[in-house]
Amino acid sequence: MKTQTACTALAGAALGMVLVAHDAYAALGGAPSYASRAASSQATLRAAVAASPSMASGASATTSAYTVQQTTLPTGTVVREYIADSTVFGIAWSGPQMPDMRTLLGTYFPQYVNDIQAQRRYQGGHGPVQMRSGELVVHSGGHMGDFSGQAFLPRALPAGITEADIR
Repeated sequence: MKTQTACTALAGAALGMVLVAHDAYAALGGAPSYASRAASSQATLRAAVAASPSMASGASATTSAYTVQQTTLPTGTVVREYIADSTVFGIAWSGPQMPDMRTLLGTYFPQYVNDIQAQRRYQGGHGPVQMRSGELVVHSGGHMGDFSGQAFLPRALPAGITEADIR
């Protein structure tokens, strides 16, 4: 009986950890949260960096317009969240694996899927993604072991910030 109770408690704790981890991901247009996931995960590193991606890991700085939080995922992929007024307005990534786009795009993911499906029907095959709609812009490409991209909300860009700043 004790074994069954212990297994039930362990399963409940594991489910709770999965639910907490899922809720902690960042999403475009929402609050930054890769940082909160990083704080609870030994496998993920977190560093706040200024707009220049050349800053050393662990450096911390902000500009008057926005902050960039950089997280290295367990896969080795680096995700940078561009944040203004506590909202993620842009995301950039680079690394050996594509990040989970559903996680990165949040509520914009269905729009992304629809636009990509339409692009594939028109152009066929696979390849780089160049998608631009009124609310969402996504550029993504690469090959096995080397992927990169950016996604941002044009209407949410702070004054003086352009898509070239999201890298």
